[in-house]
Amino acid sequence: MEIEEYTETTTLGLLRWVGWAQRKAGEDWVTSRELSPEQAFVLGYLVKAPGAIQRDIAAMTRTSAASVSSLLQGLERRGLVDRRTQDGDERRKRVYATPAAADLISGFDDAMIAADESILAPLDQAERDTLHALLAKITTALPRPSR
Repeated sequence: MEIEEYTETTTLGLLRWVGWAQRKAGEDWVTSRELSPEQAFVLGYLVKAPGAIQRDIAAMTRTSAASVSSLLQGLERRGLVDRRTQDGDERRKRVYATPAAADLISGFDDAMIAADESILAPLDQAERDTLHALLAKITTALPRPSR
């Protein structure tokens, strides 16, 4: 069976293709560190918000407390997070990324900047400016993504 080459002709289809390429670059970087995208996302959050409680992590990731607990258990086994009780209250554990976790995910922003640069490489600066202006114009009328 021959695999057909992917082609896209609609404007928004081309935008989705660009988004896919950017997302794939991020996923490749994350999986090269033996993390799932969800694990990397949580570690990135914990590096920026040390001592978060599991309920906050669940809200931020839009998942259940049980899913977060399972994800954190896996990260804890790898020495990437510490969960500490607050004032002896087992229900309010604070979660911290370890230094090993911070080291593991450091460089992600640089990797994504490099991916963006690779995606935009065929465009000169004037074309990049035009693309940016057009996308900014389109997105002003769109609802904002919630965090």
